[in-house]
Amino acid sequence: MNTTEIVERYYALANAGDWDPWCDLFAEDQTMDEQLAGHVEGRETLREMMKGFPDMYAEFANRPVHTVVQGDQAAVVSHISARTHSGVAVEADVCNYFQVADGHIVYMTNVHDTVPFAPVTGK
Repeated sequence: MNTTEIVERYYALANAGDWDPWCDLFAEDQTMDEQLAGHVEGRETLREMMKGFPDMYAEFANRPVHTVVQGDQAAVVSHISARTHSGVAVEADVCNYFQVADGHIVYMTNVHDTVPFAPVTGK
């Protein structure tokens, strides 16, 4: 897959809640700097983290609004709409940056306002 295909699949799988194949998009030695989860190294570490994601949200959607792809890099501005199992709604604008090599995401970071997630994270 090229960078555009990987980024499109990233959002399709996330919006389907299909987290195991979503983790397979990342390189085995990937690095992620996630706004809420912090620095994450390794695909299997990410996979373990994502096992708890369905327990956090009853509904989750991360819809791309603007996507820019240049070679092996991409930036996506998106909007997250989510609802916890207790009914708390989360609405947040996000920017994700991706670096891709050999058909996998090798680095990703996201930037967003943390306040909308406070009822979920307790922070």
